Amino acid sequence: MPHETVCPECNEPLEPEDKFCGVCGADLSAPRQPDAYELAPPDPAAAPEPPGGQPQSYEPAPPGMDTDTLPFGPGTAGLPGSRTTDPRLAAAVSASDPPTASPRCVACGVGEIDPDGYCRHCGHAQPRPRDHQEQEVGGVAAVTDRGLRHHRNEDAFALGTTALPDGTPAVVAVVCDGVSSAYRPDDASEVGAGTARTSLVRSLSRGSHPEEAMREALLVAARAVTDLAAETPEEEARRHHNAPACTCVSAIAYGTAFTVGWIGDSRAYWIPDDRSAPASRLTEDDSWAERMVAMGLMTQAEAYADERAHAITGWLGADAVELDPHTASFEPGEPGVVVVCTDGLWNYAESAAELSSVVPSDARTRPLHCARSLVGVAIDGGGHDNITVAVLPFPAT
Repeated sequence: MPHETVCPECNEPLEPEDKFCGVCGADLSAPRQPDAYELAPPDPAAAPEPPGGQPQSYEPAPPGMDTDTLPFGPGTAGLPGSRTTDPRLAAAVSASDPPTASPRCVACGVGEIDPDGYCRHCGHAQPRPRDHQEQEVGGVAAVTDRGLRHHRNEDAFALGTTALPDGTPAVVAVVCDGVSSAYRPDDASEVGAGTARTSLVRSLSRGSHPEEAMREALLVAARAVTDLAAETPEEEARRHHNAPACTCVSAIAYGTAFTVGWIGDSRAYWIPDDRSAPASRLTEDDSWAERMVAMGLMTQAEAYADERAHAITGWLGADAVELDPHTASFEPGEPGVVVVCTDGLWNYAESAAELSSVVPSDARTRPLHCARSLVGVAIDGGGHDNITVAVLPFPAT
């Protein structure tokens, strides 16, 4: 029997090696009962075992604790001001029993977890560490979430703090979005984000100009993602025509200014504390729609109504046609926050005014709460994509 591309019970997208649906727990190896209008399928062959390792404990960290990129903790569900209704997060955050030698299923609460990460009782796939992660360090914070429709999280972020040679504090946030049509997009985003962050922190501490440091970081990240293609076994390379790839957007807040850099369609926005002042989108997408508008071939409304609108024209990876890092610096002269995000958020609040309307008023003093709230906005809007948000208070402290 051909492998299902979507779950026959809930329409969740599936991977070829999936044995159970990760959302509803449906057994994909069992024969389906045909509908009245459908021919009965032949006896199914045994499905391959699903991939995965021993699941980790998903008990949330104590409330209010500064976390170092923790899976599920403290999550968005059940927190003051949270709008998230995702049952995966609710199950993880509401868990209050101490961890045991045999973790219990977050879906049914009774089944033990097998080594492949599935519940022995209901077959539900357990959350993976990257499904939901949070971090707050040095006043900069970020949250990433798998969303409601994707089977894995292909986004990644990396945060850092440093000081310029004159002692001025600087905070760094890098956000990457793996290209789903490429091979190993989750690895590409993780490598890209971590490499760019390390390069930025090192260059800034050595006295490089922020825009120079930003451009160098994007180029270094691009080389790191390109190198992933060389690690691909030959048989895998034949099956996957697209090398690992991701988009990248990053920001540095320092002194009286901040700098952003990007390749692709992940974005940065400026949101002032004074909401009577205008918010601003700081980046321009490397996308088909933006190219059509720039060439004068379409209006923005026409371009974004086209099904090709979000096709990217710039990315990190071996298949990139041209590598042109964009950088820009700003001195707003007033306090606020820089929001750095993937399209999993901005698809639900695209303009600067729309995003400003959902950014909490205390975003600058509570950046982690702000990032959680914005992830909640995207999940409440449908959560069709992975969602990653980083919030940099300005001025940096």
